[in-house]
Amino acid sequence: MRKSRKYDIKNLEELHAMVCQLKAEHTLQGEMLVKDVKIYLHQFTPGAVIKKYAAPSALLKVDEKYNISSTIMSWVLPLLMNSTLFRGSGILTKAVVGLASGKVGKALDAEHLSAIFNSVKSWFTGAKKKKVKTETVIDYGIPPDSESY
Repeated sequence: MRKSRKYDIKNLEELHAMVCQLKAEHTLQGEMLVKDVKIYLHQFTPGAVIKKYAAPSALLKVDEKYNISSTIMSWVLPLLMNSTLFRGSGILTKAVVGLASGKVGKALDAEHLSAIFNSVKSWFTGAKKKKVKTETVIDYGIPPDSESY
């Protein structure tokens, strides 16, 4: 449906002024449309998607509903343990390790995983502790109750 505009144009100068005004509106609306499209498409870049959905707070929101992280960990942890640490062990040992690590994996949720990640990250980044300077009192051998002190 086309919007019809009614203009009160009385002479040629007003017509040229209206044409210039409409061209300016057209370019302004085109620039705003391009800007809005860029902002909209920026939401779906890989970096923006990772920031939005891979953040610990986003994982916690999803995890409250579906408990995805504990389900994944209950499957991945037994496979990881049996293929790395218990590679040469027998079937009974692998079964016991699989059951135990599956139970541990179910106990891990997004909060625990993010806390573990932050603690491992702190090992490598090395939190620098500020050294507190203590004032050293220089003792010249004069007792404090002396008159020359």
